[in-house]
Amino acid sequence: MRCRLSHILALVVLAFALSGCALTRFSDGNSSGYRTLTRDECVTYARDVSGIQLRGDAWTWWDKAAGVYKRGQYPAMGAMLVLAKTNKLRLGHLAVVNGILGPRDISVTHANWGNGWLSRRIVYESMRVQDSSPNNDWSTVRFWNHNAGGFGSNYAVKGFIYNQREP
Repeated sequence: MRCRLSHILALVVLAFALSGCALTRFSDGNSSGYRTLTRDECVTYARDVSGIQLRGDAWTWWDKAAGVYKRGQYPAMGAMLVLAKTNKLRLGHLAVVNGILGPRDISVTHANWGNGWLSRRIVYESMRVQDSSPNNDWSTVRFWNHNAGGFGSNYAVKGFIYNQREP
């Protein structure tokens, strides 16, 4: 039993050590990206990808961007999608728009998204996001769930922060 436990522990340590090298690409027509372990939170990843230099929890970015970066309610390439703080998303969430697929469909890149330890450590290169608001105003969205093969729950949106400084 002791030998088996140490063997399992050694495999876990090896998996973590090699995780920086482990890269699995996937695509199903609705979502594609890389499955790799990362330490990035959505905030640090989104800041690095977008160039928008704000700090703090994701839900605070919308107010912090006021007077610094242009903001709006519609997606644009390179814009930061800011999800509101809710009981489900206690810190909010950030994702960067990397594709406009249609009037109610975009793709984003983001990190630390999912409902479990492993899925939160994945960087998604292009995940499909759909406007699910009744008034077509991007006030709520749903993210593609690769494992379930469909769109997930609705999430409240604060808006989009554009990588353009306010005058």
